[in-house]
Amino acid sequence: MTRPIKKRMGTLNQFATNHKLRLIQSILSKMEYGTIQAELHDGNRIEVEGCNSGFIGEIRVHHPKFFNRLLSDGNVGFGEMYMDGWWSTPNLENLLDIIVLNNDILVHGFPGSGLFRIRKRFVHLLNANSRKGSSRNIAYHYDLGNEFYRLWLDDTLTYSSALFKHEEETLSQAQNNKYAAICDRLELNRDDQVLEIGCGWGGFAEFAAKERGIKVTGLTISKEQQEHAKKRVFEAGLAERVSIHLRDYRDEQGTYDGIASIEMIEAVGEKYWPVYFKTLYDRLRPGGVAAIQAITISDSLFPNYRKGVDFMQKHIFPGGMLPSKNVMVKQGQSANLKPVYLHNFGGCYSKTLRLWRSQFNKRWNEISKLGFDKRFKRMWNY
Repeated sequence: MTRPIKKRMGTLNQFATNHKLRLIQSILSKMEYGTIQAELHDGNRIEVEGCNSGFIGEIRVHHPKFFNRLLSDGNVGFGEMYMDGWWSTPNLENLLDIIVLNNDILVHGFPGSGLFRIRKRFVHLLNANSRKGSSRNIAYHYDLGNEFYRLWLDDTLTYSSALFKHEEETLSQAQNNKYAAICDRLELNRDDQVLEIGCGWGGFAEFAAKERGIKVTGLTISKEQQEHAKKRVFEAGLAERVSIHLRDYRDEQGTYDGIASIEMIEAVGEKYWPVYFKTLYDRLRPGGVAAIQAITISDSLFPNYRKGVDFMQKHIFPGGMLPSKNVMVKQGQSANLKPVYLHNFGGCYSKTLRLWRSQFNKRWNEISKLGFDKRFKRMWNY
C-alpha cells in the first residue's frame, strides 16, 4: 500500500500527457518508504509519499531531458545525471537512503532500455578480472594517486570499513579495532606467517607485524600502493617481518598459517570466485584460517543484482561484483573450506562512509588541486 502522489503547484495530469511520465508515475506510486519531493526544471513540484514515514528526499531537476534519460539509462543513468549536473539535492544521503529502502521499486523499477542494458553488460564483461584485466581495473581506481587518498582517509590509510566499539572512537581507532579482530580470528602466534591478498597501503601488515609479531606477505597489483606500503614498512622498522609484492593472488605459490583478505573479493568478479576460494585453500597450511572481510548484498537481491551492472560496477570498480553471504559460504565449501564464524557490522560501514564523505568534501579544495573536477566530486559523493 502507498499513499497517493500529492499534487503541488500543478497536477501530475499535466505531465501525464507524456507516456514516459505516466510510466514513471506508475513506478513511483509503488514506493513504500519515505517521501520524495521533486522540483522540476519548469518550476512545477511533485511529491511521492510511501506508506511508511521516514526520510524526506529532495531532488531538483535541472534538465528537460531528465525523465527521458532516466527511462533509457535506468538507475545507472540516474547517477550519471547527478555527475553531469542534470539534477541536484540539498541532502544526497537522505535521498540515497530512500532509494536503498525502496530498492526493489526504485532500482529495479528503472533498469534502463534493453539496448542500454546489453551495452553496459557487454562493457562489464570486457572488464572481467583476468590477470591483465585486474591490473587495468585496479589502476583505474587505486592509481588515482596516494596523495588523493591520503587527503580523506584516516591516519592508517585504510580503505575498508572500520569496526567501531564505542561511539566516541576516532576512525583510526576503529580501523585498528578491525585489524585486531582479524588477527584474533586468525588465531596466530608470534612469528606465524600470514598472506594478505590485497594489502592496500599496508595498514594491516604494519599492525599485525608491530602489535602481534606476525610475519606478513602482502600482495597488491597497484604500483602506487606497493611503493607506499614498502616505504611505510621500512620506516616502521618492520622490513624483516613484512614483504610487499606486486603480484596477482593467482600467482602466489607459498603456503601460510593464515590469510587475510580485506574487502578485496568485491573486485574479483563472479567468474573468478571459484579460483579465489581455491587459492585460499591451496595457500593455507593444514588447520589454517582465512579471514575475509567483504561488502555483501542480501541473498534475496542477489539473483537480480548479478544480471545487471550498477553504478559502482561501471564507474568505481569495473569488473567487480558483490557476493551474498550464501554465495560466499557455497563457494568456500566448494573449495573444501569450512565456514566457522560470521560477523555482520554493516552499521560500522555506514559510519565509515559518512566520515569519509565528510572528510572528502572538507578537503575538496586540496583534492581539486590534484586535477580532479566537480564531475569527479559528484561521482565520488554519489
